[in-house]
Amino acid sequence: MKKGIHPENYRLVVFKDMSNGTTTITKSTAATKETIEIDGVEYPLVKMEISNTSHPFYTGKVKLVDTAGRVDKFMNRYKDHMEKRKK
Repeated sequence: MKKGIHPENYRLVVFKDMSNGTTTITKSTAATKETIEIDGVEYPLVKMEISNTSHPFYTGKVKLVDTAGRVDKFMNRYKDHMEKRKK
């Protein structure tokens, strides 16, 4: 690794998923203003809107998007416009 390009201030930080309250403690250099106490130890807190515990892809609640249906809807809606443009 090159010297002098990596941060030196790694510390334990809590990442909290605000949608379901899940917390994860890991090392990070993320700047924070808030703190949280877990098991009597105070950690810097980073709030997240979504994480692997709440993201639909990881929870198995993925919505299937019918792209073919969307294209058909678009073509039907703008069929007259497309025909006029070809003339």
